Amino acid sequence: MSEHAITASGLVKRFGDFRAVDGIDMAVPAGSIYGILGPNGAGKTTLLRTLLGIIDPDAGSRTLLGADRPIAQAHIVGYLPEERGLYPSMKAFEAIAFMGALRGLPLKEGRRRARDLMAGYGLGDAVAKPIRALSKGMAQTVQLLGTIVHQPRLIVLDEPFSGLDAINQQKLEALIRDQAKAGVTILFSTHVIAHAERLCERVAIVAKGKVRFEGTVASARGRLQPVVRLETRRRDGPWLAILPPDTQIDGNVWQFALPADGIEPLLKALIGAEAGIETLSIERPGLHDAFVAIAGEAAASEMVIAAPEEEAA
Repeated sequence: MSEHAITASGLVKRFGDFRAVDGIDMAVPAGSIYGILGPNGAGKTTLLRTLLGIIDPDAGSRTLLGADRPIAQAHIVGYLPEERGLYPSMKAFEAIAFMGALRGLPLKEGRRRARDLMAGYGLGDAVAKPIRALSKGMAQTVQLLGTIVHQPRLIVLDEPFSGLDAINQQKLEALIRDQAKAGVTILFSTHVIAHAERLCERVAIVAKGKVRFEGTVASARGRLQPVVRLETRRRDGPWLAILPPDTQIDGNVWQFALPADGIEPLLKALIGAEAGIETLSIERPGLHDAFVAIAGEAAASEMVIAAPEEEAA
C-alpha cells in the first residue's frame, strides 16, 4: 500500500471567476487521522469533493488510494457529506445496509453488520425503528455507521460534528479513533478547532481556497513561543529590569514570551532580586493561537474554538 492515502498537486477548482480551490498541494499519510481546518467558505467541501472525484479539477492532479481516477475507488471509501439524508420510513438497520449496498456490500451481509454495529455503538434497541422515530443524534450515528459498514480503507467526513450535542460528539470521536486503530485513514473537515486538536495527527489549515499550513499539530503550535505568566506581590523595584522588553503588564501580572534559554535563569534572577513571586506558569500555545498566526485574525474570527455544546458541558 502507498505511503499516502491521498495526494494532491497544484489542485485548482473554479466556479466562474471564483477559485474555490486555489493551487492546493497536500498528502494524507495512510492510516492517519488528518484534519482540514478552516472557516466556512474556505473551500473545504469543494476540496473534499475534488479529492474524491465527485467533481473534476480544472488544473492539477490527485490520487486516492493509489488511483489517478478517485471515483474508481468508491467501493473502498466511506463518505459522509455535510448535507445529511436518510429515508424517514426506512428501518435503521436497513438504512445502514442500504448505504453499504451502494458501495457493493451484499444486502444480507450489510444487515448482519448493521445489527452488530448498532449494538456496538449503543443503538441496539433502535435497530428496527424507522429513521423518523430516532433523535437527531441517533439518526446521524446511523448515517455514520452506514459510512463504515462496508469496511472502507478511507473514511472522509465533511463537518461530521455539526449539529451534535456533547455526548454524541464524544461518541463520534470514539468511532473515529476505533477506525484509526483498525488501520483506516480518516480525513475530515471542520471549523471547530477543538476536534482537530484532540483527534488529528496532521492538519491542513485552509483559508480562501489555499493551504496556509500543512503538517503536524505540534509543528503548527511550535511556530509560537510559549508564554510566561508571572504574578508578583510587588509592582516595582530594580527587578523590573530583569523582565524581557516585550513584557505586558496587567496589575501585578506580567506576561512575556518564554526566553530562548528557558525559565531557570530568569527565575533565579527574580528570586535573587526579591521580586516577591506569587505564581509563575508557562502556557503553551494552542492550535487556535497557531491558526491566528497562520491564517490571520479575519479567518480565525469565523472559527469555533470549542463547540457550544462543549463549552456548556
